[in-house]
Amino acid sequence: MRTRPPAEPTSDHHPEHPRRRSRGHDHDHGDRHGHGRGRLRHGEVRIALLRALADGPAHGYELGQRLEKASQGAWRPSPGSIYPTLQLLADEEMVSSEERDGKRIYTLTRRGQAEQKERAGRGEGAPWQGAYDERAGDLREAVVALKMAAKQVAAVGTTDQQSRAAAIVVEARRKLYDLLATA
Repeated sequence: MRTRPPAEPTSDHHPEHPRRRSRGHDHDHGDRHGHGRGRLRHGEVRIALLRALADGPAHGYELGQRLEKASQGAWRPSPGSIYPTLQLLADEEMVSSEERDGKRIYTLTRRGQAEQKERAGRGEGAPWQGAYDERAGDLREAVVALKMAAKQVAAVGTTDQQSRAAAIVVEARRKLYDLLATA
């Protein structure tokens, strides 16, 4: 059987994953602990999902919404991190799941509840704390508010209003880059 030698990274490949294209821009995913750009380590996703399920049973999409809301928009987990982690939690008997109205609903088991109580007793903070630099808090809140306003325009605005809103966002982005260029 003939095997291929590993691919050598080139300038158009992602530095940590040689076969993954970087799409022409740098990917700064934070420091080695997963902090800095809103990405959490696998174990932190696990903890976050257990915390979200402490608020009651939910399906995967709802858990993602709970976590985004709890982190005040600082972290929005992807389905690619939610569903595999939920499966892991089910394998560990931390959660159970059942089909309801065509959706898989997850619930903390007694074992999952016990782990949550233990973590709460140790006073552990939320896993997304530190995912962003606190100095950027005001900016992050402004961006979250802008995103919500843009969603409203997209949902109920006229075609003209949507076009004007897109132009405003493009101009704001240009001004932000100008701000950095003059610093």
